[in-house]
Amino acid sequence: MSFRRSILAASAASALLFTGAASAQTGESQEVERVTEGNLVMENIPEIPEKVSERLRQYSNVRTHSFADWTDEGVLVSTRFGEVNQIHHVREPMAARRQITFYDEPVNGADVNPEGGSFLFSKDTGGDEFYQGYLYDLEDASVTQFTEPGTRNGALVWADQGDKAVWFKARDGDPDYDIMAGNPAEPSSISVAHEGEGALFPVDFSADGSKVAVQQYISIQKSRIFTLDLENGVFTEINPDADVAYNGLYLLDDGSVLTSTDEGSEFKNLVRLDPETGEMTSYTDDISWDVEGYALSPDEDHVAFSVNEGGLGTIHMLDLETGEVTDGPDLPTGLVGGLVFDPEGENVGFTFTGATSPADAWSFDVDTLELTRWTEAEVGGLDTANFAEPTFFDYPNNDDMDIPAFAYRPEGEGPHPVIISIHGGPEGQSRPYFSSTYQYWVNELGAAVVVPNVRGSSGYGKTYVSLDNGLNRKKSVEDIGALLDWIETQEDLDSDRVLVYGGSYGGYMVLASMVDYNDRLAGGVDIVGISDFRTFLENTKGYRRDLRRAEYGDERDPEIAAFFEEISPLKNADAITKPLFIIQGANDPRVPASEAEQILEEVRSNGGEAWFLLAMDEGHGFRKKSNRDFQRESETLFMQKVLGLKTVE
Repeated sequence: MSFRRSILAASAASALLFTGAASAQTGESQEVERVTEGNLVMENIPEIPEKVSERLRQYSNVRTHSFADWTDEGVLVSTRFGEVNQIHHVREPMAARRQITFYDEPVNGADVNPEGGSFLFSKDTGGDEFYQGYLYDLEDASVTQFTEPGTRNGALVWADQGDKAVWFKARDGDPDYDIMAGNPAEPSSISVAHEGEGALFPVDFSADGSKVAVQQYISIQKSRIFTLDLENGVFTEINPDADVAYNGLYLLDDGSVLTSTDEGSEFKNLVRLDPETGEMTSYTDDISWDVEGYALSPDEDHVAFSVNEGGLGTIHMLDLETGEVTDGPDLPTGLVGGLVFDPEGENVGFTFTGATSPADAWSFDVDTLELTRWTEAEVGGLDTANFAEPTFFDYPNNDDMDIPAFAYRPEGEGPHPVIISIHGGPEGQSRPYFSSTYQYWVNELGAAVVVPNVRGSSGYGKTYVSLDNGLNRKKSVEDIGALLDWIETQEDLDSDRVLVYGGSYGGYMVLASMVDYNDRLAGGVDIVGISDFRTFLENTKGYRRDLRRAEYGDERDPEIAAFFEEISPLKNADAITKPLFIIQGANDPRVPASEAEQILEEVRSNGGEAWFLLAMDEGHGFRKKSNRDFQRESETLFMQKVLGLKTVE
């Protein structure tokens, strides 16, 4: 056992001895020792057996690759060879990866200057999400920070000429984002191009670099689009009378815009919009799914776009002149994202991941659709033939609706214990991407993993995503109760051994499920979860507070405040008598650590058993490998105890 493991073992063991059986339901507040080791703070976590760490090591060392951008010689990808993801250069398909950024924090994105020679990236500190923008010179490897310290910056966009860029800047406590513009290589040239109202995101430059397309995000169901004239500062709304959602936009040479919107449809269609006349041409009415990502060729002849087909991803091509939509490359079943044309418009780069294959960087030829694989993910020496394939199904809820879900099942007849994994968002969507965690639970712990897309999930139309809004918030929790009903009908699943697991809004769903269905659950794992909507909205960072009020409701409204009181896991924590594991990042700007601390205290005060893990160098979820490793190890012990899972061999 390593020195670190020995210290943890001794500290955790003393904590357990001090509580005198933490699992006992005494009805009195428990005295539990809080142990700090390095950046980790923990309570009630026992010694991690070496065999657990050893077996998990293979799954945690799965290495993925995401396509970032094209360079003059090859591509840039994001992957991890240490603690966090960094940018690597791959000169040709399947060639060696050469790491070019080296930071203790993960690097986000890599947007190459259209003229070559440099790229933009951003990174924060300890998960605080106050991202700073940097310019990386590919010739001499020098790095220039061009954003104001202490502010939050993002949506970095180059002009086609490569002489300037735009991005948003936000300050803590201010819901209004400014649009910044200037040459990142000359920070003194940077100034405020527009003092904004609300959450503004620049998304594209006009061809001559004089105008910028800007999207204002209000909620998943409503946004607005604008043009910003950089010469005179005029800010003009496009399609101002529409009450719709958009997903990005391009400014075309003829003055029209290309965007994705749900105007007149349940789903987001790829459309061309004339700002002068309001005339709209939709290209994808025949596709009854969301267009989720798209890229415009440099000559504006073609658009490559991806469609979310019930969670799976496909690529299609649009000829802008004729309006003809054709199939893209023939891909295995999986997900695609991050479409990027090369400077010549001949190839499109993207990231592909399947349910049993980790993410890799790919590209395809626009004319021939021939696929090229740039990287090959590593799977820690595991045999991919043993990975479980998910099966898709619908289950009925109490309102006569069918809820979409998928499940990973272990080998054997069962009955298997069940882990219900609930996505966050709340407007997120669980999709069958590769998850080494799910594969570990299925193959090593013998648990079935069931993944629902409850009411309020995206990907199934704008009506479905709105079904949990406002006073309907508990409807999504009811869908977990309906899932428990479905589990009882499955001979290979053990309805007496079910655990709920989720992060962020999924963490709230875990807590709410444990309140409402305590007698039907064995326990829960709450990761950076909301324990009370009122305190969450009061304490989340000010630059995002109004965005969350648009989804959850305004706690300053007496009716909403009363409803929040009614559905609060914190106010109903006496109903939670099953073991709970609370995991949190200390620097979380979205769901502050106080949400974790208060539910921990309340569960303990009622005599409940709670494990606790806090990372001082993390934010909204753990991004550093060593922290994630310890989280997974601790979760394993919790699940083994709560679900009676088999011991890792």
